[in-house]
Amino acid sequence: MTLAWYGHLKFREMNWFQNLGLVSIVLISWGIALFEYFFQVPANRIGYREFGGPYSLVELKVIQEVITLLVFSIFTIMFFKTETLRLNHIIGFFFLILAVYFIFKNNL
Repeated sequence: MTLAWYGHLKFREMNWFQNLGLVSIVLISWGIALFEYFFQVPANRIGYREFGGPYSLVELKVIQEVITLLVFSIFTIMFFKTETLRLNHIIGFFFLILAVYFIFKNNL
């Protein structure tokens, strides 16, 4: 989803995307997102406890958010050279890791 949601922000640097309107950009992004859904939906279904998987719905969502954050961070650093990760971002990521810990901790 990172590429679908944020990749189009770099399209103006590519000659063949420069003159596309917003509707075209949205359709391209939907196409990219559809490709990802072919993986995400089955993964959630297989991983969900009610379909024999090991995870609750909340745990699946937390896993998805952490993966998204990691992918987004790498994507941002690689493709948007003007963006930087600052200390407040790192601290926020640390708290998200703590959230994962508490979500998966059984006995509180």
